[in-house]
Amino acid sequence: MEARLRRWGWLGVFLIGVGVQGLHLLALQDVRLLDHGFGFLREHAPRPVDNDVVLIGMDDATTTAFPEPMSLWHRHLGDLLKAMAVLKPGVVGFDLIFPERSYDPVLPGADRALLEGLVAVRSAKVPVVLGLTIDPEGETRKVYPPFLSVAGRDATGYVFIANDPGVSADQVARYFDERLGADQSWRPTLSGQMARRMKREPSAGYIDFSRGDRIDYLPFHEVVAAWREGRIEELRAKIEGHPVIVGGVYRFDDRHFMPVNLAGWKGDEDNNGYTPGVFLHIQALRSFMSGGPIQRLDGLALFAAILAMALLWKVNPSGRRVLLVGAGVALALVVASLVALHGGLLVPTATLGGVAALALGGRVAFEGLLQSRERQSLRQAFGGYVSPAIMDEILAGRLGSGLGGARHNLCVLFADIRSFTTRSESMAPEALIALLNRYFSEVTAAVHAHGGTIDKFIGDGVMVFFGAPKSLANPAQPAFATAQEMLARLATLNQALAAEGLTPLEIGIGLHCGDAVVGHIGSAARHEYTAIGDTVNVASRLEGVTKEVGFPLVCSRAVADALGGTEDNGLHALGARPIKGHTPVEIYGWRPADNQR
Repeated sequence: MEARLRRWGWLGVFLIGVGVQGLHLLALQDVRLLDHGFGFLREHAPRPVDNDVVLIGMDDATTTAFPEPMSLWHRHLGDLLKAMAVLKPGVVGFDLIFPERSYDPVLPGADRALLEGLVAVRSAKVPVVLGLTIDPEGETRKVYPPFLSVAGRDATGYVFIANDPGVSADQVARYFDERLGADQSWRPTLSGQMARRMKREPSAGYIDFSRGDRIDYLPFHEVVAAWREGRIEELRAKIEGHPVIVGGVYRFDDRHFMPVNLAGWKGDEDNNGYTPGVFLHIQALRSFMSGGPIQRLDGLALFAAILAMALLWKVNPSGRRVLLVGAGVALALVVASLVALHGGLLVPTATLGGVAALALGGRVAFEGLLQSRERQSLRQAFGGYVSPAIMDEILAGRLGSGLGGARHNLCVLFADIRSFTTRSESMAPEALIALLNRYFSEVTAAVHAHGGTIDKFIGDGVMVFFGAPKSLANPAQPAFATAQEMLARLATLNQALAAEGLTPLEIGIGLHCGDAVVGHIGSAARHEYTAIGDTVNVASRLEGVTKEVGFPLVCSRAVADALGGTEDNGLHALGARPIKGHTPVEIYGWRPADNQR
C-alpha cells in the first residue's frame, strides 16, 4: 500500500508539473495571438488616435549635427524647450536621462542654458516630464537638483516598461503597469505621468498596438535649427496641443521587440518588430488617449467562457461531428477575439481553445476507452461463440442486426469424425467432451489462421465458410489450405492420443464453392449468423462421400478449377458421383500421404 501511494504521489507531482507548464504555454500563445490580432486590425480595421503623440527623435544625423558628447547637450535641450514654450504642446516628455551633476566646470554656461529652457516651458504653462532610470544597485539614478526644482513637482517618470506578467520569457514588450521592480512597488512612468498631464489616468493592461498610424518623427536637430533660425512657426500645426516625446531612434541603440513594427520611416519599416524603445511610451500614451489599455477577460466572465468550452464534452463524439464542431469553435474564437480586441478586451483564445480541445479530445478518448472496454468485454463474453471475422464486423458496426441476408460467393467446408457414435458408446461423457474439445481446438486454430468463419459445431462435425462476412476474391484457396492444415493438426493430435492409449481419430472433409445467402437466420428473439443454399448442401454431401472414396478430403470441380487445376495441388480426379438429393457432381480427392511423396 505504501509503495502504491508513493507511485501515485509521483504521478501527482508529474501531472502538476505538466499542468503548470501547459498553462504557461497557453498564456504565451494567448499573447502571441494577441500580437497577430494587433497586426490584423492595423491592416484591416485601422483606428485613429485622439490627439496623437508627436515624436522628436534623436538619430544618427543628430549626433553628426551636434559635435559635443550627448552629456553636454544642455544648450540644445534648452533651445528645444524654448521652442516648445512657443509651440505649446499638451505635454513634453523626455525619454532620456538629464545630467546627474553640474557640467559648468566642463562647459561654462551649460547648466544655465538648460535651466532657461525649463523656466521657459514652466512660464508658458507647458507641462514637462523628465525621464528617470535606476543604477546597477537598483536605486533611482539622481538628476541634478536644480533641474528637478525648476521642472516642478511630479515632473519625473521612469523610462522603463513592466514585463508582461507570466510570459516575460518571450522578450516582447506589450504590457503597461506602474508597479515596477522585484518588489512591485508603485513607480510613476514617463508615459503614465504624461497621460496625467493630459487629464488621462493611466491603468495597467496590454498596450494597444492596433491604435494609430506608423510612427514618424521630427529630427531633434532640425527642430532646434528651426528655433535658432526663426522658423519655429512652421511646426506649430504639428505640435500645438499634442503630447510630445523626445527620445532616441538610433539604429542600434535602445531597441526592444514589440508585437508590431511601428516605424514609419524608410529603412526601418521591415525590422521584425525590433524597434526604438521610445515607441513603447508613445503607444502606451496612445492607449491612454483612446480608451485605455487592453484588459484581459477575467473573473466570472472568463469562468463562464471556460465553462462554455468545457460543455463541448457533451458533443456526440462521432469523427466528422467532432471535426466540424472543433473547426466551428476555432473560427468562432478567432472572430470573437478580434471583435473583442477592437473593443479593448483580450479574449484568451489559446486558453479557451485548449479547454475546447481538451473537452472534445477528452470525450473522444473517453468514448474510445469505453468502446475498447466494451469490445474487450464482448470478445471475452462471445469470442467462443462466433469467429473472429464475425466479431470484428460486429464491433465495427458493419454487421446489421436485422433478419435476412445477402448473396456471397463462398467456399463451404464440412468436417466430421468417422465412427464417432461407436466411440461414444464406450467412453464416459466427460472423457468424450474432453476429446471433442481437444479436436475442435485444433480445427478452430486452423480455420482462424486462414480467415474462415465457423458457422456451427454439429455434434462431432463442424461447418465453416470462407468469403463472408468479408468478401474474398477466391475463397477456395484459404478453404483448401484450412482443410490441409486440419489434417496436419489431426496427425499431431493422433500421435498424442496414441501415446495416451486412445484410438486415433479419422475425419472426412468436404469442400464446395458457389453462391449462398449469408445473414441472420431465425427469429427476432433467437437467430444465428449462417449460410444457406445449394452450395452448403453440396459441401455437406461431399463430406459424406469421403467414406466411400478413401480420401479424407473431397472437393468439387468448382473448387478444383478455383485452385487452378489438379496438377499442382495433388488432387485426384474421381469422376462424377451421385449426390443424395442432387444431380451428380464431379469430385476430386486429396490425401496428405500423396502430397508428402
